[in-house]
Amino acid sequence: MPELDSIDLRLLAALQSDAGRSNQALAEVLKVSPATAHRRLRRLQAEGFIEKIVALLSPRRLKAAGVPALQAVVELTLDQQAAERLDAFEARALAEPAVQQCYRVSPGPDFVLVVAVADMEAYAALGRRLFASDANVRNVRAFFVVERGRFGSELPLPLSA
Repeated sequence: MPELDSIDLRLLAALQSDAGRSNQALAEVLKVSPATAHRRLRRLQAEGFIEKIVALLSPRRLKAAGVPALQAVVELTLDQQAAERLDAFEARALAEPAVQQCYRVSPGPDFVLVVAVADMEAYAALGRRLFASDANVRNVRAFFVVERGRFGSELPLPLSA
């Protein structure tokens, strides 16, 4: 397994707080040359430490601009929890574009999904495709997001290796 030094960890922390920074700005934060910052960024991507770089959109601003969005947190329990049944459901969930996050959890439900759809009609269609069509799905509980108080994706990192 590749090792991370303090520069790698600071680079990852800087990207978690603002991945839109230029290479020059990253180099200044890290106190390294732009070439070093760029080389390390590419290495961390190649080694899989950085899965992808995305923009986090504001559901509130999108809604105000007329873009409908409905988010839900869904707890799901399967009838049979054999590994192949869990794997099969997870593969179907991951193939759904509406599924933003998919967690296999324990104890309690087998899965927790975070889904985003345009409206209740789209959620109902998702439910028919993903939940109702699978005879192994025993229980589904959906919690519809009224307001998002905070959303973060940062993972805790030690600031020195």
